[in-house]
Amino acid sequence: MAKRQLLFIRNVIFFTFTAFGGAQAHISLLLRYFVKSNHFISEEELLELNALAQVLPGPASTQTLVGIGYKVGGLKLAIITFLIWIIPSAAIMTLAAISYAMLDQKEKFQEILKYIHPITLGIVAYGAFKLGRKVLVNEISMFLAFGAVIATLVLKNAYVFPIAILVGGMVSSAIGTPSDEAQIRVRLFANINPRKLSYFIGVLLVMAMLGAIINRTSPFSLPIRLFENFYRNGIFVFGGGQVLVPLMFTEFVEMKHYLLQSDFISGFALQQILPGPTFSFSSYLGALSMKQGGYGVVGQIFGGGLAVLGINLPGLILVLFIVPFWDDLKKITRIKKSLSGINAVSVGFIIAAFILLAKPIGFEWFPITLILGTFLTLNFTKVSPPYIILAGIVLGYFV
Repeated sequence: MAKRQLLFIRNVIFFTFTAFGGAQAHISLLLRYFVKSNHFISEEELLELNALAQVLPGPASTQTLVGIGYKVGGLKLAIITFLIWIIPSAAIMTLAAISYAMLDQKEKFQEILKYIHPITLGIVAYGAFKLGRKVLVNEISMFLAFGAVIATLVLKNAYVFPIAILVGGMVSSAIGTPSDEAQIRVRLFANINPRKLSYFIGVLLVMAMLGAIINRTSPFSLPIRLFENFYRNGIFVFGGGQVLVPLMFTEFVEMKHYLLQSDFISGFALQQILPGPTFSFSSYLGALSMKQGGYGVVGQIFGGGLAVLGINLPGLILVLFIVPFWDDLKKITRIKKSLSGINAVSVGFIIAAFILLAKPIGFEWFPITLILGTFLTLNFTKVSPPYIILAGIVLGYFV
């Protein structure tokens, strides 16, 4: 391996263990490690890759980093980059799920984390507020967000998410009709390999079919259904980690009851204080879901790996698949226009998750104060979520 690529891997390791704060904070570190220090790519190339990651579903930071790896050293380096980035946090979250499920003093642990629930609500509210200010700019976007909230709360079906995402994208795309893009579309779709595209969609359909027809008592049933769940969410999660966590809560806690709300909140608290991708939270959910299904420690480790692979695989495939013809793709106005509807629906999902999370709290004044305090702290100061989570843990321990 060339010296330049080894240097790149070293910087990926540094980035992995210092990347706190989510995709918005990660971009400054990407600029520092891969543009300013060693000039692996130009600032313009980094911003274009980040723009591509915003267009695509999936983890924005992961896709941007993998795209840089692809530009520096091709497919092999891109995959190595992905593994270095994802494995540490996913391993910690899987281990946390196994340890949490086996703790003899689980109730005491939950007591220490009792204030994490309202703090989580404050973080979710802040995510909805920040994203909402960007995308809820007209009546159509507000209508789509409201429709997503109602559909989530009333229908309570996991496939509400992809259907609402598609409808939102189609509605906002249909508002404007570009007239001078025919040649761009012809050139773009001429570059697409239909076989690769069919593989991408085929994985989802095959896993969904297997999950439906295999007897629920089979030891293979839950792993297959879990992979389909995470792979599907990986395809239809737009907006990064701030959308992922509410979607996971709604599907795995409210709809499918794979784990308890307290288990979910505890995992979210840990993930917030770790560096690395927010999407590694899926490994915690996968491991705990396998525990609830009666699988042992080996099954939980398998479930954690299956979840993190499923949630990341669509985004990984897409960014490596699309980078070669991104210059054409970004010129199509219909694709750009679809994003406003997709993001509006994502805001609706976050609001729905906030409502579901807030139901157990009711009108208790102290949790409500913590929710407002967290929201105001994030909105008016530069304090990042990990410090607020740590403060909540300390408060729970001493109070």
